[in-house]
Amino acid sequence: MVSEGKRVAVLVSGGGTNLQAILDAQGSVIRSARIALVVSNNPGAYALKRAEAAGVPARTLSKKELGSQAAFEKALDACLAEYRIDFIVLAGFMTILSPDFTRQWDHRILNIHPSLIPAFCGKGYYGLRVHEAALARGVKLTGATVHFVNEIPDGGEILLQKAVEVLPGDTPELLQRRVMEQAEWKLLPQAIELLASSEL
Repeated sequence: MVSEGKRVAVLVSGGGTNLQAILDAQGSVIRSARIALVVSNNPGAYALKRAEAAGVPARTLSKKELGSQAAFEKALDACLAEYRIDFIVLAGFMTILSPDFTRQWDHRILNIHPSLIPAFCGKGYYGLRVHEAALARGVKLTGATVHFVNEIPDGGEILLQKAVEVLPGDTPELLQRRVMEQAEWKLLPQAIELLASSEL
């Protein structure tokens, strides 16, 4: 049985594998929170189907359709208020939030990044690009980081990290999958429970 607890919104743009990991962890790892809303900036995101299958309300908000970042964030704010959201998780969300928005949600937005910050992070480092950079540099360890979101891309306070070994013959796709399976899908539920059950 999942307790009511803190109400979490998950923001997504794509397939939603991290969202699925969070949904699957409700009631086990995640005991002090529940996913109350999924918001996507991409109407074709498979993550929306995952939300529907889990019975979680989902909304699509497109900056392109709304006309500006300000209009997008105003609509997002209204959505978050409607569902009485306590904090936000970015799970493969491909829109940078403005400094005004992140200040309003200070220490209440979590992001997962597929490297051990400060390596391979910041502007331009997302998706497969992170793993391509790690392989190009020849690192033996990579991993994932959950951090709070502030006005600097990947610049917020680190909450959790987990290392993942880079193996001979790795491609960016193979490494991406291993980092997801061994780090991202484990860290995100842990971080949500940590934030929901404490006064961080």
